[in-house]
Amino acid sequence: MMGVDVHRTPATGPSDEPNSEPLSALDAAAIRRWSETAVLLLRAHQPEIDALNVYPVADRDTGTNLAMTMAAATEALRGEQADTAGQAMAVLARGAVLAARGNSGVILSQVLHGMATQTANCSVADALAVGAGLRAGADRAWSAVGEPVEGTILTVARAAADAVRPGSTLAELVAACVAAAAEAVARTPEQLDVLARAGVVDAGGQGLLVVLAALAHTVTGETPALASTAARTGARAARESGSPQYGFEVQYLLDAPWAAVQILRTRLTELGDSVLVVAVAVAPIGDADEAATDSPSTTWNVHVHVNDVGAAIEAGVHAGRPHRISVSQFSDEPASAESASDGPGRVAVGEAESAVVAVAPGDGLGHLFEAEGVRVVDGVRPSADDVIAAVRATGADAVILLPNSSRITGVAEAAAETARAEGIRATVVPTRSPVQGLAAVAVHDRYRRFDDNAIAMAEAAAATRFAEITVAESEALTSVGVCQPGDVLGLIDGEVVEIGHGLVAVVFGVTDRLLGVGAELMTVLVGADAPAGLGELVVHHVHDRSPLTEVSVYAGGQPRYPVIIGVE
Repeated sequence: MMGVDVHRTPATGPSDEPNSEPLSALDAAAIRRWSETAVLLLRAHQPEIDALNVYPVADRDTGTNLAMTMAAATEALRGEQADTAGQAMAVLARGAVLAARGNSGVILSQVLHGMATQTANCSVADALAVGAGLRAGADRAWSAVGEPVEGTILTVARAAADAVRPGSTLAELVAACVAAAAEAVARTPEQLDVLARAGVVDAGGQGLLVVLAALAHTVTGETPALASTAARTGARAARESGSPQYGFEVQYLLDAPWAAVQILRTRLTELGDSVLVVAVAVAPIGDADEAATDSPSTTWNVHVHVNDVGAAIEAGVHAGRPHRISVSQFSDEPASAESASDGPGRVAVGEAESAVVAVAPGDGLGHLFEAEGVRVVDGVRPSADDVIAAVRATGADAVILLPNSSRITGVAEAAAETARAEGIRATVVPTRSPVQGLAAVAVHDRYRRFDDNAIAMAEAAAATRFAEITVAESEALTSVGVCQPGDVLGLIDGEVVEIGHGLVAVVFGVTDRLLGVGAELMTVLVGADAPAGLGELVVHHVHDRSPLTEVSVYAGGQPRYPVIIGVE
């Protein structure tokens, strides 16, 4: 029912430089790559995992919850300065707990939480630390659930942890964990009758397997190919045994002392089931709940299935201060068996050719992307409707979206959600600049496996530093001082690094900074407002400073940014 094979792609080392050898340890950069790869794979498999979801409630949202939880954790890590593996794991785990969605999201957050406790003091996390982290994560996940059940994500977490062997290299460890997790996923229908009746494996377990596969890719460069899960048999899926009477999922963050939370757990268990109450704080050693006893108040993520929504929230009010409250009503009927399949005439997921949709603010940029076979969305601030229209126009069953601006990422995510609801496999590679988008497109292969394409494109984008030259419109405080209206600003990776009065001088200053960290290939996009000949000046300047750097100049035509530079 479930299997794993591997496809070899170049591995990357802790310093983000290409490395043909597997990693021996995870540093902060590798943990960032793992989290980003996990988000890409979860989004790519989201429709499939949602379709599997019949336990604990057939609400078709496990894939969505896992993807959103991991995406929020990854975004938290992007926004923090984390120099060590321990710091990176702590930020990732805390972000996951704070943003955890549903049962599966909370349990995934506890797996990450356990890994964070075991790597807290690590500059780099070797096989011993990662193995201990997986064991601690599995233990935390099991202890977080009031009534744990075999045949679920908990079983898969424990199987992965049990596969850890003393003396293994990190590559051997992650390979063994993925294989054990895949085997555990395949066995879940034998352990849970509701899965067997529906003809599916456990959705949460499948999602955790995807996260572990992303870890394997980060360590070894090998992308485990997740075999297709079993199709539905056509039997109508029952809801969780003992749960059909509960119609609502209530979730909130709660600021409360440890003693009050113990009373809350009891009260919620009286009101409903699927009770999960987990601490947000990440303790370096030991149990976070125990660490919370020393604090007058901490933050908890609370989750429960109930009929009396008001009583569940009121219980939180009695315990402390609930906030970020969400209430979801379960569907009365599960989706039809047909909706979970590929449908008439649709190519099976994993076999379909993938298309690319990119946002391109400028005619020249649009032509560059179109020349590579990319469907282009015009405009500086397109809407989600504009993007989904382009997705539909490709006619493809699988689409990769390139927002090419951090301001457009949310729009692209909304369009991807709509596409997935329409049965199109869609994922967003979070490109923050058009030059990152061009780098991603350069490695796209429409006939390559969808997951491999998404990962390769994300890695190409992440390996491309980008600089932007623009003009300040108002007075503002930047990281290098105060700018005034009309000042020329030079930004690298979104941060202001140069303030000046002359466009050419700032362009040269930013270029020198990029060359200072090494550049084999430089791409220069000349904007609509750039003076004539600026591109040629940049070429001559680069050749004077770094004769071996290859420079390509294109008329991008983008507004607001006279020059955009990408360096690989």
